[in-house]
Amino acid sequence: MLLAPALLIYAVFALYPLIDVFVLSFQKWNGLAPVREFVGLENYRFILSDDPVFWQALRNTVIWTILAVLVPPLIGFILALALNQNLPGRTALRAVFYLPVVIAPIAVATMWKWMYDPFFGLFNGLLNTFGLEFLIADWLGDRRIALYSIFVGYIWQHVGFSMILFLAGLQGVQDTLIEAARIDGAGRLQVFRYVTLPAMRTSITVVLVLSLIQSLRAFDIVYGMTLGGPAQSTQMLALWAYTQSMQIHDFGKGSAVAVVLLLMTIAIVIPYMIWRSRVEEAAQ
Repeated sequence: MLLAPALLIYAVFALYPLIDVFVLSFQKWNGLAPVREFVGLENYRFILSDDPVFWQALRNTVIWTILAVLVPPLIGFILALALNQNLPGRTALRAVFYLPVVIAPIAVATMWKWMYDPFFGLFNGLLNTFGLEFLIADWLGDRRIALYSIFVGYIWQHVGFSMILFLAGLQGVQDTLIEAARIDGAGRLQVFRYVTLPAMRTSITVVLVLSLIQSLRAFDIVYGMTLGGPAQSTQMLALWAYTQSMQIHDFGKGSAVAVVLLLMTIAIVIPYMIWRSRVEEAAQ
């Protein structure tokens, strides 16, 4: 009975929309018609065979996901190791690195879009000031680099999230184990490899899974900076699902894209969680 209110809210705002999107992926609906038309697998056939933007969005999503699982957690782990030391002002530094996490993604997108402006932006201005004009580029207008330019802003916002989780894991590493390893003659690298890393397994798993989920549903920052352009070069599956539904008014195809994204997430996260749990059980 105590769980009932929370379960009701979850069912109404999470479970029901999820089921409705799955059902809608087999229907044709423009968002206004009183009746939805059942079309079977037609929406899936269209996005997989007749929709060239879908495959571009899938490619960009895969690239984004690989980078998001590797780069921000790695930088966050390095920052966590550094800020776990007894450094002057480390509390303030932790707050500074974590601050971008609490900023709304659309605000981050607006700020980085201004910094990338080819005429009045910060980056090209700095390059011009330091005589590096040959490096000046149209960061968001060049389809070859636009996706990676957006990703730099994504790194800036999400590194602090990984850092805090890793810091929490490092706080759980027992000092007695570290002292025992040092008494036995272990150096810094050996302590890190045989004491710190094994104790950080749970934190690493949590960070990687959350980074994976966040990267697969990347939307706000891309929408705010490029709207998926230029020429769909920064289009993502989450953004394309939104575009199909809310702008093209084809909720069936948009829902089909969303279901594909959901299945991708499940296909990656669940096997990884099972593998990690088996590894941890074997280690114990």
